[in-house]
Amino acid sequence: MSKFVRPEFSLKTLTDNSYKSIDEGAYNAERYNLQAHDSISLKKGIVTCTHAPLITEIKFASPSKGRIIDHAKINIIDLASTIVGSGSIGLSVVTQPHLFCGSIEYLAMIRKAVNVAVVMKDVIVSEIQIDAAKRIGSDCVLLINAVFDQGLAEGSLEKFVEYAYKKGLQVIIEVHTEDEFKEVLNFNKTYRDNLIGINNRNLNDLKIDIHTTERLLQSSDKAKTIVISESGISTEEEIQFLKKAGADAFLIGTSIMESNNIASKVSRFYFSI
Repeated sequence: MSKFVRPEFSLKTLTDNSYKSIDEGAYNAERYNLQAHDSISLKKGIVTCTHAPLITEIKFASPSKGRIIDHAKINIIDLASTIVGSGSIGLSVVTQPHLFCGSIEYLAMIRKAVNVAVVMKDVIVSEIQIDAAKRIGSDCVLLINAVFDQGLAEGSLEKFVEYAYKKGLQVIIEVHTEDEFKEVLNFNKTYRDNLIGINNRNLNDLKIDIHTTERLLQSSDKAKTIVISESGISTEEEIQFLKKAGADAFLIGTSIMESNNIASKVSRFYFSI
């Protein structure tokens, strides 16, 4: 087996791939009609969870890891059902085809099979993707703050947040730096009470520092804002550390997808708090 070679990478690589996917028709969702499902609140799932609020990410590849698991050998409905049955209060489904092997079809299949909140995880640059998120049954979308700060999307963060809410979707705004965290906390005072995801991974070089969540939460008072720590979480001890630092929920993908016993891994994470 050849070793995965990481390509030259930047945030723009991700946004370029999103525009490419749009042009290729990857978000053409007219054949789906799941937008009328009863919306499930991710926020409510987090605040009412009695243990560790896990949002398990279903993804088959990533820029940093290459192929994680062979999606052709996985029954995605069984996988999602196992994860939810083991304790996850939400599922993040990666829909970006390039570098992640994602598809809106996977999310639509999962939506029909589970009764927890489902997040469309993608690099959103266009309202076309938000339209697709609604049609395939998403409850929530993720918007990367830096994409909008760097002018890489077809509009402002304000425009996209309002458009998502108009569609009945909750929003996670993802940040990585202290300045971004402060910016979004201030943004939330005007543009609804969005969830904030702190990505422990730097999307410009793919390096992970689990202490990013701690550093950002120490830099500003999050008050009642729900904060999700994302990326690089692989042990129960790290969940306990992040909880102590002030994180309210935990988005975990690779370490669960790579596990030989996914049900056991999710259960151990869930009961770590």
